[in-house]
Amino acid sequence: MIDEKTIEEICSSTWEPLYRFIYYKVQNREEAEDITQETYVKAISYFQKNNIKIEAYIAYLKVVSLNVLRDRWRKSKLKGNVVDIDAINPAEISVEDSTEKSAQKDMLQNALSSVKEEYRTVVELRILKGYSVAETSKIMNKKEGAIRVLQHRALKEIAEILKKNDSSREGSSNE
Repeated sequence: MIDEKTIEEICSSTWEPLYRFIYYKVQNREEAEDITQETYVKAISYFQKNNIKIEAYIAYLKVVSLNVLRDRWRKSKLKGNVVDIDAINPAEISVEDSTEKSAQKDMLQNALSSVKEEYRTVVELRILKGYSVAETSKIMNKKEGAIRVLQHRALKEIAEILKKNDSSREGSSNE
């Protein structure tokens, strides 16, 4: 039979490594604390019935904690998770698709390389690099009005190229 002082010694000497072990498994502080407590409750009753060597306490406690954890997982799996669909904000839970972003970037680069050099330069300076109309006109040696017209025409042509590419992609994916 194990006495109260021995139980305190076991708990104080094994609590930290056991808690860290459980926390590593669940990655949640509250749940790790609950499982640690439940582990001690189950293990102490076993310790009182059987005679275990002190070196084996931590190993035994880890096994008990894994069993407690498995039981919790089974119960939650059987219950299922209740989800309020109306409370979900798609923007918060969505994951960025890097392949889609990369494909869009490639399409834009292809469209930009398809337009004449003057259009490409004005778009790069005004939109990609963020220069003002005045700065762009100085760099390109053109009047500000001409820069605005060039930018408008460049964007219109790029939009048409992208629209044409998009409709040809949709046509090929429907085949």
